[in-house]
Amino acid sequence: MPQALEAKPMTLTVHLDPAPLRVDANGDVRVGDTRVLLDLVVRAFEEGAMPETIVARYSTLGLADVYGVLAYYLHHREEVGEYLRWREERAREVRRKIEAQQGDLGDIRARLLARQVRQEANHAVPGE
Repeated sequence: MPQALEAKPMTLTVHLDPAPLRVDANGDVRVGDTRVLLDLVVRAFEEGAMPETIVARYSTLGLADVYGVLAYYLHHREEVGEYLRWREERAREVRRKIEAQQGDLGDIRARLLARQVRQEANHAVPGE
């Protein structure tokens, strides 16, 4: 009679990997060792993109990192939401400063075209 094999329990070591996020010198959160911002990954996900699509969109990202970022986001939506709102406000402030320095650019196309016409008129050969 064959001897029954004794089943040895299988164990799995559960690793607690940190979220693949880092804060750069400007306070912006980036994914892993890439320059891709957390904002971009979260926005793509919220718009319905699958992790594989996000990796295709940002080729420097790894699939495991995208899943890790999304898991972090899903576990910490409130904190990430606050961070994203802070980033949006900061972006609005930068836009206001730039607009204040540049003045009204609403008619820039018309001014550039008028300047081009003047330059062409100044360079026209008499008698043509």
